[in-house]
Amino acid sequence: MPSFTGVIPPLVTPLTSTGEVDLPGLGRLVEHLISAGVNGLFTLGTTGEAIFHDATKRGRVLDHVITVNNGRLPVFAGVIDAATDAVIEHAKTARSGGVDAIVATTPFYAQVDQREVADHFRAIREAVDLPLVAYDMPFCTHIKLQRGTVAQLVREGVVAGLKDSSGDIQEFRRLLLDLADHPEFFAFTGSELVVDSVLAMGAHGVVPGLGNVDPSGYVRLWNAHINGDFGAARGEQERLCRVAGISEVAIGRMGLSSALFGAIKTALWELKIIESNMVSRPLRPLNTQEAAAIRGILENEGLIGS
Repeated sequence: MPSFTGVIPPLVTPLTSTGEVDLPGLGRLVEHLISAGVNGLFTLGTTGEAIFHDATKRGRVLDHVITVNNGRLPVFAGVIDAATDAVIEHAKTARSGGVDAIVATTPFYAQVDQREVADHFRAIREAVDLPLVAYDMPFCTHIKLQRGTVAQLVREGVVAGLKDSSGDIQEFRRLLLDLADHPEFFAFTGSELVVDSVLAMGAHGVVPGLGNVDPSGYVRLWNAHINGDFGAARGEQERLCRVAGISEVAIGRMGLSSALFGAIKTALWELKIIESNMVSRPLRPLNTQEAAAIRGILENEGLIGS
């Protein structure tokens, strides 16, 4: 059986109004997720703005999550960076901190082919003896992690699992079929608006950025799926699609990353979990009008009192 399944939200990294890590807010976020019944915590991913943080700030975030979690749930650590050696250094720090798995994207900035991508993951796994999750995020890396590359690395024992945020659900399904003879392999979707469908295809869980805001909704969806109540899973997914409207509020005034990360942080700010909706430069925070629109969505979906 796979080592990890279920709902593993990618935590935002709360920041103060001056751009420092909001550790009390991060602690409240961890408790918010654990109390909702999630199955694990993924820190320093894309939603956590890891690429904007230096090693010191990343270490502060990771240490605090591990301390607050106190062994209650598995902790995944993103070790995202442009070059293999930099990723390995992040991975060694994560291993020293006591994480349960590390998550790495393909290299980026440099133009590489799939042979170099495979060598990248082999080098990480050789350097750090932890389960390695390959993270397919071509929207950010501009390099697609090909299905054949993932299957090869799983069969070599290099990669233990996949977080697929490519949006290519057809290839994701084919990969699940390709690796049906490797029951220990786990595959999570990051396509958080079609989770019910992807779970029905055989995915082992979801890593939803929106799960910061509404973890209980994703837990209900997951539980409905594993209990075979697919109608309830569909209904919960449709409700979560409405909640996801928060990510569209600021589109047009800023880029997609600002609109998404800013919306999640603004929702958490409205929920009194973090102290500000500050995002990392050069991203823009949402303004008061956009915050009001997000509050309206949260009120309509019963996540906050009117």
